[in-house]
Amino acid sequence: MELLRRAGCEVVFPPGQSCCGQPAFNSGYRREALSVAREQLACFPEPIPLVVPSASCAGMIRNHWPELFAGESDEQRARDLASRTWELCEFLVEILDWEPQDKGEPTKVVVHHSCAARRETRSWRHAQRLLDELSNVSVLEPAHAEECCGFGGTFAVKQPELSAAMAESKCAEIEATGASRLISQDCGCLLNLGGMLERRSTEVRVQHLVEFLLERTA
Repeated sequence: MELLRRAGCEVVFPPGQSCCGQPAFNSGYRREALSVAREQLACFPEPIPLVVPSASCAGMIRNHWPELFAGESDEQRARDLASRTWELCEFLVEILDWEPQDKGEPTKVVVHHSCAARRETRSWRHAQRLLDELSNVSVLEPAHAEECCGFGGTFAVKQPELSAAMAESKCAEIEATGASRLISQDCGCLLNLGGMLERRSTEVRVQHLVEFLLERTA
């Protein structure tokens, strides 16, 4: 909210908002997902952009709510909300044309673009552009950058051993870059990788891209 205000927006935060319904939806519980999504739909009645700081949640609302609400009495309302939903980096670049002015000391970071950002919203390009515009930040990319971190929502619960192995491999590649900080635009990836990095007793710090942008432009 602070970053959007700095970029010139008036921000409204409905306090009743919660989950977008994706965990239930991805697990095949469509009726339960619809119930959750319907409660969220009621939170955003104003015809203004809905900005989401997670490509995973933004992709769920924009791409899957129309399917979830198909044939329901509130289908059109869901479609309207889906059409005005933006992942935060997309919104900063496409709508606000925001150009961050870097005020921080020189540093190196490694970036992880989530599967949702790469393949669903494709907003990884917008995140990369924002990072590239930070004049004192060197952005490094780990080996096998396009591979999943192993989180995958409920995948990490259903396949914990496989998920952990994927996270460990990803963390080893992150550490190999020599960067002091891992940046991502998805909280799920940061939670997963942050936990594994802590287990590995590494010095790499994890941070959401929004927090990093706020810090660099303060």
